[in-house]
Amino acid sequence: MSTAVEVQGVSKRFRVYHERNQSLKAAVMRGRRAKFDDFWALRDVGFDIPEGGTFGLMGENGSGKSTLLKCIARILEPDAGGITVHGSLGALLELGSGFHPELSGRENVYLNGSILGLSRSAIDARFEEIVDFAGIERFIDQPVKNYSSGMYVRLGFSVAINVEPDVLLVDEVLAVGDTAFQRKCLDKFADYRRDGRTVIVVSHAMGTVRTLCDQVAWLEHGHLRDVGPAMELVDTYLDEGNATHEVMVGGGRRDGTGEIRVEDLRITGPGGGPPVAGEPAEVTVWARAHERVVSPVVGVGIETREGFVLWGSNTKEGGVDLGTVEGPFAVTFRCPSLPVHGESFDLLVSATDSTTAHVHDFLREVVRFDVEGPRPAESGGPLVLLGRWDVAHGRESEDPRFRR
Repeated sequence: MSTAVEVQGVSKRFRVYHERNQSLKAAVMRGRRAKFDDFWALRDVGFDIPEGGTFGLMGENGSGKSTLLKCIARILEPDAGGITVHGSLGALLELGSGFHPELSGRENVYLNGSILGLSRSAIDARFEEIVDFAGIERFIDQPVKNYSSGMYVRLGFSVAINVEPDVLLVDEVLAVGDTAFQRKCLDKFADYRRDGRTVIVVSHAMGTVRTLCDQVAWLEHGHLRDVGPAMELVDTYLDEGNATHEVMVGGGRRDGTGEIRVEDLRITGPGGGPPVAGEPAEVTVWARAHERVVSPVVGVGIETREGFVLWGSNTKEGGVDLGTVEGPFAVTFRCPSLPVHGESFDLLVSATDSTTAHVHDFLREVVRFDVEGPRPAESGGPLVLLGRWDVAHGRESEDPRFRR
């Protein structure tokens, strides 16, 4: 298999200043040089990226993923080592960065396209496709300063992706836009792969990395931890994260009148350990009623890190009456088979009156948790169905079950 990108012992250093002279006058008056430490964002990172597939860069914040992507894009110059890219290069790092706010969408398509290397005739030939992909036909002649952030991003993505380079760099682009637009992006990446082009993706959404990428490089504190098949390394990465993952309470967003306050919220898997896809799980809510409340309703839900609610339920829907509460109390929702896996999810929790119209307490983004993948693995997205495959040969395949 041919190689699209060669990363050869790359190191990149930044200066972290403790005191910095803001002018020549300040340097003269203070009589000393600015104080700084060297921070190595990358240290001796090397691997090859094969041609004609999707390659992921994964790791925690500060691991060096985006720095390496900018080195590949030639935005940053390595302090040691080198990077060789075979073929043309396109980058989706800061979408719409070449737009002029006073110009219309149409004018910015031509401006941004020329910055990315397209001739006017090439833009003419692709203009309708660019506008259709972005889905902003009605607003294409309006100044982009009047666009919503979603429209702005969609148009920037559409221009950049229609350059059709041999190697495309993508940094967290799928974290923006609605679900329909994200699906269009994934379909476009699939077209790239069929055409033998290479896509290099940075993402914190492990479900996306697992299903979208063929191989990944795992970076840790600027060092290369491992390179290999995406499914295997993502599972290892999540397993390690589960071993040290702590429930976070106290941040996030909170609303409500305060007659009842949630004090803690936890999700656990088998034996009180981390949650596992396809295995029983429990969500427990500890709360305190600061005054006498009759028949309150407690609800919990699971949502993605992007805010899409996957599931929700409450005690009223479950046919449970909490009676009269005053002081501390706890409720637990028991799930016989947790149906999600592959990335981080957030728990949300609410406490309302008996009609669910008056909100005593409502918290989002306060508990983040990872879910270990099922065994055997299911790789096609965050849902776990735990179905069974049946195979028939010869005359057995004539059975009506296989003729639907």
